[in-house]
Amino acid sequence: MTLYGKLKSRENENKPVKVGVIGAGQMGRGMIAQISTIPGMVVKGISDINIEAANKAAEVFNESSSEAVDILTSTNFKDIIHNEDVEVVVEATGVTEVGAQVALETLLAKKHLVLINVEIDITIGSLMRKLYNAADLVYTGSDGDEPAAIVELYEFAKTMGMEVLVAGKGKNNKLRISANPDTAKEEAESKNMNPHMLAAFQDGTKTMAEMNLLSNAIGYVPDVVGMHGESGDLDTTLEKLKLKEDGGVLNNYGVVEYVDGLAPGVFVIVKGQNEGVAEELNYLMKKGDRDHHILYRPYHLASLETPLTIAKAVLEHDHAIVPVGPPVSDTVAVAKRDIKAGEKVDGIGGFCVRGVIEKHAEVMEKGHIPIGLVTGNVIANRDIADGTFITEEDVELDKSTTVYKLRELQNQTIG
Repeated sequence: MTLYGKLKSRENENKPVKVGVIGAGQMGRGMIAQISTIPGMVVKGISDINIEAANKAAEVFNESSSEAVDILTSTNFKDIIHNEDVEVVVEATGVTEVGAQVALETLLAKKHLVLINVEIDITIGSLMRKLYNAADLVYTGSDGDEPAAIVELYEFAKTMGMEVLVAGKGKNNKLRISANPDTAKEEAESKNMNPHMLAAFQDGTKTMAEMNLLSNAIGYVPDVVGMHGESGDLDTTLEKLKLKEDGGVLNNYGVVEYVDGLAPGVFVIVKGQNEGVAEELNYLMKKGDRDHHILYRPYHLASLETPLTIAKAVLEHDHAIVPVGPPVSDTVAVAKRDIKAGEKVDGIGGFCVRGVIEKHAEVMEKGHIPIGLVTGNVIANRDIADGTFITEEDVELDKSTTVYKLRELQNQTIG
C-alpha cells in the first residue's frame, strides 16, 4: 500500500497520526498549515517560546481543518512531548541547544523524532541515531529539505546501479559571508522571517550545514574546505564539476557541492556503469554524447514535505535522511569579523561566526569547533581575527549546555 493509501486508511479508521510540533516559526507554521488538509494526520500540540506564535499556528490549522481539533499550546516543549495525544514529535526551532534538549526528551518519552533542524543533526546526529535505534524509535531528518531531496536522487541513481560522482544543491541566496541580523533585518521582515535565520542563509552557514548533513548520510566529503561554490546552469555545472585533468575544478569524485544558479533545485551527477547504460543515457537525456549526466529536481518544498517524513516514521518505521555512522564532515565556526578578548561570541546566524564545512578527520586533527557548540555563554579567550577557524584555545565554550555534553559523548563513543 502507498503512503497515501496508509494515511487514508488511518483517516477511515479515525486513527490519525498525532503530531506534536516544537517551534512555530516560518517552517513550523507552514508545516502545520499543510497538515491541516492531509488525510489521516492531525496536530495535537504546539510549543514555542512565543505563546502567541503557538496559538496562531493552532488557529491556522483549525481554519483549514475539516473539523476543529483541540490543540495543546505551551511555551514548555516538555508539555507537548509528554502529551499522551502526541505520538511523533517534530523539532522545528533551528536552535542547537533546544534541539539537543528536545531530542533527548523525545527519546526519554519513547516517541519518534522528525527534525527540521539541520543544525542539531550535524552536531549530535550520529549519537542520536544510535540511541533511537537502540530504543526501536525513528530518528530522521525531513523530506523537503535539500539534503533529503538529494538523497532521493542519489538512491534513485544508485538503485539503478549508476555511479554517482557529485551530489549537491543550488545556493538560494547570494553568499555574503559577513551577513548578520542587522544587515538581514529589512529583508527578513519583508519575508516574515527571523533575521538570524536569514543571516545564516546569507553567510553560507545553512548551505554548509545542509551539505554536511548530506555528507554524513551518504559518505561523500567536501572536495575542499567550504566546497568550491561554482556558478552555472545545468550544462556549465556539468562541465565545471569534472576532475581538474578533464578541465573541471574537482580534485576527486565522491563529493558534495553547491552551485550558485541552480536554486531552488538539487542534483546528482551520474555516470553510466557500462557501455550499454551510457549509450542509453545519451539517447534518453537528449544532450548528445556525454560521459556524465546531471539528474536534477528543480524544487524542494521544505517543511511542506515534512508530513511525508512524519508518515514514514509512524506508518512505516522508516526515515528520510540519517547519518550512516560516525561523522564524515563537520560545519565549523569561522570568525566573520574581528572579535576581542573577553567578548561574548554568539552562534549561528549571529554577528560573530559563520559555518564552513570540513572533513571530520581534519576537524579532529586541527581542533576546530563545530558551530553547533557555539551556544550559551561562549567567551573569547583572546583576540580573534576575521577569517580565523576557531578552536577551544580561542574561546571558552559553555560546557553546561546539553548539546556540548552530548557532543562529548558522541566523540567518546562513536568518534
